[in-house]
Amino acid sequence: MTIKTPAVGIEAAVSLFHSLSDGTRLEIVRRLAEGEARVADLTRDLGLAQSTVSAHVACLRDCGLVSGRPEGRQVFYSLSQPELLDLLAAAEAVLAATGDAVALCPRYGVATEDVVTR
Repeated sequence: MTIKTPAVGIEAAVSLFHSLSDGTRLEIVRRLAEGEARVADLTRDLGLAQSTVSAHVACLRDCGLVSGRPEGRQVFYSLSQPELLDLLAAAEAVLAATGDAVALCPRYGVATEDVVTR
């Protein structure tokens, strides 16, 4: 297997993955993968406070992952990078291949009663 030299620096990749590391932002991205939505739609669909959704949408917008289309007094948000769907599909494949390893990771995984902490 040959590893290509990245076109962007590692810092940019770290920023990308950090922008997706928050559960709320990931839920927003998954919802927007289904089609554009207003903050009010996301608030309803995700069961979150409007201020929470607005802050996370702003983060995703600032990172260039989400864009807004104004229509009157409303803004309809959508994914601005279709490649993001490929990234999410690849992540799902990695998660399927690793089984419970990622979920049970002692540093970043989901804490359960069965997990022994170090």
